[in-house]
This record gives sequence, C-alpha cells and structure tokens, in this order.
Amino acid sequence: MTRPFDVLRIDHLVLRVRDLARSIRFYGDVLGCDVERQREHLGLVHLRAGASMIDLVSVDGTLGARGGAAAGEAGRNVDHLCLRIEPFDEAALRAHLAEFGIAPAPVAFNFGAEGDGPSLYIEDPDGNTIELKGPAA
Repeated sequence: MTRPFDVLRIDHLVLRVRDLARSIRFYGDVLGCDVERQREHLGLVHLRAGASMIDLVSVDGTLGARGGAAAGEAGRNVDHLCLRIEPFDEAALRAHLAEFGIAPAPVAFNFGAEGDGPSLYIEDPDGNTIELKGPAA
C-alpha cells in the first residue's frame, strides 16, 4: 500500500497558554520568534519560528477553552500537531484514511507557515489531533 502524500516537515505546533502576553514576550525575547498574525477573536497568535510556526492560544480564549483546564493534571497543553504534506489530493487522502477506518471532517482552509491552505484533521489512537496541511493557496 502506498500513501498518496509525503510528510515534508512540521508546519506548526499549537500551545495552550495561561498568559498570552507573557508567552508572546517569552517566545519573542528569549527565542526570537516574531508575531506573524494575531486573531484576537480566537485568542490566537501565530509566531514565526524559522520555516515553521508556533501558535499560542489563551486557555480562556475561543480555541484554548476547548482543551479544558490549563495545563496540569486535569488539562492538556498541546492543542494539535500539524504536518505539512505534499501533494494535498483530498480524494486520495480520504481514500487512504478510509483504509484505516478514519473519516476526517471536511477540508478547512487555515493559516500555517506558508500562508492559508487546505487542512484535514484526524485523531491518533489516543485522541491527539493531527492536522494534515497542504500548500498555501
């Protein structure tokens, strides 16, 4: 069986944080990651990390609240892992995933390291979300 895509790299990692401003300062001042885009209505900030992105979501924001309590015994800190794949052929991807009993949601267009592009979301056996991201449109 052949996969209809290759993983190129991690596109972005999304971290749930307690204090968005403090985290922006840390990733900017300590690690040199610049703010690429802010989406205040979601409580989301995209930071440039070389060819990839680190996204920060406030635990009390629209996206962050979906993860439950702040990181600790009762809550997770990582929202999802995004893998940049090539090519992004939706029909071939769906057929491949169906062989494993996986039925992803409809394609969404989301911002990533290369800009806005198509994404399919799946879950691993432990319920961790993985985004399969195609090229920027």
